[in-house]
Amino acid sequence: MGPVDTPPAPRIVDVAILGGGLAGNLLARQLRRTLPQLSVALFERSRETSFKVGESTVEIASNYLIRRLGLSTYLYENQLPKNGLRFFFDTPAKDAAMVDMSEIGSGHLPLFPSFQIDRQRIEADLMRMNRADGVQLHVGARAHDLKLHEQDGPPGSQTASGMHEFTVTEGDRDGGARYPVRARWLIDASGRASAIARLKDLRVATPEHGIAAAWGRFTGHADMDDWGPPAWRARVGHTARTLSTNHFCYPGYWIWFIPLGRGVMSVGWVGDRAIFRDEMRKPDGFLEFLRGHRAAWDLLKDRAELIDVLAYKQLAYGTRQFFGGGDRWFMTGEAAAFTDPFYSPGSDFISVENDMITDMITRDLAGEPRAQIAERSAVYDEFMRFRFQATLLLYRDLYPVLGSFELLKLKWDFDISCYYNLWAAPFWHDQHLDLRQLKSDLRRKEFVLQGLENFSRLFQKLEAGYRARGLWHRANLGRYSDSLAAVDFAHELGAPRPRKQVMRTTEAIFNGIRARALDLLADLGEAPSPAERSLPLYEFMLESPLA
Repeated sequence: MGPVDTPPAPRIVDVAILGGGLAGNLLARQLRRTLPQLSVALFERSRETSFKVGESTVEIASNYLIRRLGLSTYLYENQLPKNGLRFFFDTPAKDAAMVDMSEIGSGHLPLFPSFQIDRQRIEADLMRMNRADGVQLHVGARAHDLKLHEQDGPPGSQTASGMHEFTVTEGDRDGGARYPVRARWLIDASGRASAIARLKDLRVATPEHGIAAAWGRFTGHADMDDWGPPAWRARVGHTARTLSTNHFCYPGYWIWFIPLGRGVMSVGWVGDRAIFRDEMRKPDGFLEFLRGHRAAWDLLKDRAELIDVLAYKQLAYGTRQFFGGGDRWFMTGEAAAFTDPFYSPGSDFISVENDMITDMITRDLAGEPRAQIAERSAVYDEFMRFRFQATLLLYRDLYPVLGSFELLKLKWDFDISCYYNLWAAPFWHDQHLDLRQLKSDLRRKEFVLQGLENFSRLFQKLEAGYRARGLWHRANLGRYSDSLAAVDFAHELGAPRPRKQVMRTTEAIFNGIRARALDLLADLGEAPSPAERSLPLYEFMLESPLA
């Protein structure tokens, strides 16, 4: 009788993170900085970091990277500062020169920092930082056969050890090393592979927002800041347009230019799936599409070289649950959900999710009762689903608005003002971790969503009227608007604000945007009476037309 193979002993770790992309590496760093007594292991199936979309951060994510993770010096030395978001508008023939296009953008350096990051480079750098800080990195390690320990789960869902279990295969699927892993806390940061979501059937399709994308990297592109006449450069105070997230906007889609540093430019297309063509997945098809847009092509045509092309035919999806804090499992980043790349909310979601995960693990480690952790997890989870719904309302059925300077200017002013007032400022002051604050916000959830829905309908009504009367492009040439002019309350955001002040600001935003919308409706022959000019805040939250 031959020898019996002894299965390898399980490797025990406090926290296991599945996925070594941006979300997983940032969380590993945060956990080591916050709870250095815990062992953290990260498992990434790819052997090398790869080119990924999602290079632009906005103000919540930048605050998280600097304040939570101590990455300010790293970001300024190794990535690019971002000069806000910038939007350009074209003719129906798509033949306008960039310097003739109407523009929304900043004429000064931003008040709150943000960054353009090369995902491939930052993920590799974070791995090096994490390894030096004691994170157990397993690269080229495929995690599979996941078993969650859930105390109240269905029959067969609990592991005998009381810990989450999975198997890791390193190297070749057949000849590689295999070993079991057990972890007290498990975080799924595996991106669209979504190990936990697939195991628990949590993925929610969003057919109501059918958006596709194709993108690639270029070298040899023209420098936007070495372009055009002196008056055009002076219009933005000679600040760097190139460092902005630049959007060329069209009815139903947009084209981005995002600098990644070291001579590389990310260029991508996002739009309605009905516009997407499979040819755009290939270099020749992608280049042919860009060639049909004069302003974008002017930046590429002379000597730019395309490095690679990637594509997704459906971007958005949701989840039934983000966190199982009482059972010590969590999802973060694209492992949980994704809305849309317009306004770059992806890294914001990672920031909020990672903060909540770290907070729950910290409380669990300190001995807080499981019932209290479960209650907190449920509140955090409801807030993230609320945040997802609110964010999706910024995009759903509104892509046609993108093609008009007048309409997108109105929508942008509404969206950026709400972002600073309702989402960014509370994060900066840690109100997203205050259970009482969140419960109060969630009691008003349906009213907020109804208010956003009402404005969405108003923007859709304007767009339909503009399209019917051929007004879509009437202001798309020769105009300029400061992108942050509507955020006239920015000076208030350095300290926490009383709820009454937030509500007064919200009412002012809502009435200001509505009044401007009514002026545009007047051009369509739908002028309201003077008595309808101003509404109390609650009126915006009712299911009734705003116009």
